[in-house]
Amino acid sequence: MIIQNLIDLLEDWAPSAYAEDFDNVGLLLGDSKEECSGVIVSLDCTENIIEEAIKNECNLVVCFHPIIFSGLKKINGENYVERVVIKAIENKISVLALHTRLDNHPTGVNYTLEKKLGLIKSRVLIPKDSSHKKPKIGMGRIGELTSTMQEIDFLDFVKSKLNTDLIRHSKLTSKKIKKIAILGGSGSFAIENAKEQGADAFITSDLKYHQFFQSENNFLLVDIGHYESEQFTKNLIYDYLTEKLPNFAIILSNIKTNPVNYF
Repeated sequence: MIIQNLIDLLEDWAPSAYAEDFDNVGLLLGDSKEECSGVIVSLDCTENIIEEAIKNECNLVVCFHPIIFSGLKKINGENYVERVVIKAIENKISVLALHTRLDNHPTGVNYTLEKKLGLIKSRVLIPKDSSHKKPKIGMGRIGELTSTMQEIDFLDFVKSKLNTDLIRHSKLTSKKIKKIAILGGSGSFAIENAKEQGADAFITSDLKYHQFFQSENNFLLVDIGHYESEQFTKNLIYDYLTEKLPNFAIILSNIKTNPVNYF
């Protein structure tokens, strides 16, 4: 099997057309005509991930976040991106990133979060193609909890279901929580969408200080952390590949790549 076969397989599942225009997805490093010795699946592509690939004799990393996002003007190892690129090239390891191809996917990042929370009556929060009456592709999801919760109980519920020990949130409103909007990764751009669609709470990450004011004390903004909101994505990719290639070397990385530490 050559790397192009893996590219085609992932294209069938999460087409490049799903990606946002600003994104950098697909095969970022490597030769698609090379034989594939095995695949490491990870959330990020760091030096440790490349070393893990080398150790396991895998020459393809399939990750969520693209290691090369904006243009590289030089590659001399001065930062982690350049060091990853150098190490990958030196060891003939290809890198393929999916990113917003899975953010917009109908059963991708946000669908996975939705299922973790057990939401019902769900739909796409921000459709990618508004020409369809029932769009299946787009950013975020909005749905309902099976039962109404008090805010504190809801926050405890989110901590438990989404496996996070730290939540940043806007001022409690004393309102009950039923309708939930969710968007993995940096989702501040969707605050108004969540509000307009009647969400009682919006779960996302990377909210800045002033953005918490946008709740206007009318609904709850919940920041669970970037890594935490996307932590299940590598399992999603791994499950797909192992289902399609049950007898091929697909390895789920055991490295936690979260760069944020809590004290």
